Amino acid sequence: MSSFSEERSISQLLGDSLAELAKLVQNEADLARAELREKVEIAGSAVNLIAAGAILLIPALVLLLFAVASGLIAMGLSAPLAYLLTGFATAIIAGAVIWIGVGRLSGDALKPLATLEEIRRDQAVAKELIR
Repeated sequence: MSSFSEERSISQLLGDSLAELAKLVQNEADLARAELREKVEIAGSAVNLIAAGAILLIPALVLLLFAVASGLIAMGLSAPLAYLLTGFATAIIAGAVIWIGVGRLSGDALKPLATLEEIRRDQAVAKELIR
C-alpha cells in the first residue's frame, strides 16, 4: 500500500509539473503576443515617420529649391547647374530622413528580446524537470 501511495504522489507531482509547464508555455505565448504587438506599433510609428517626412518634404522642397536655384542664378551660375546643385543637395537630405526611418525598422529593433530570454529560461527549467 505504501508503494501505491508513493507512485501516486510521483504521478501527481509529474502531472502538477506538466500542468505548471503548460501554464508557463501559455504565459510565454501571452508575453510574446504582447511584445510583438508593441513591436508592430514601433514599426507602424517608423513607417508613419517615413511617410510624413516624404509628404512634408515635397512641397517644402519645391519652394526651397526654386529659391536656392534663383539665388545661385543671381550669383552668376547657369540655370541648369543651379538646378542640378539644389536637386542634389535635396536628394541627400531626403535620403537622410528615409535612412533614419528605415533604421527604426531594423531586425534588432523589432526582435522580441524579453520573450526570447524567457523562452531560454523556460528551456533550462524544463531540462531540469526532465532530469
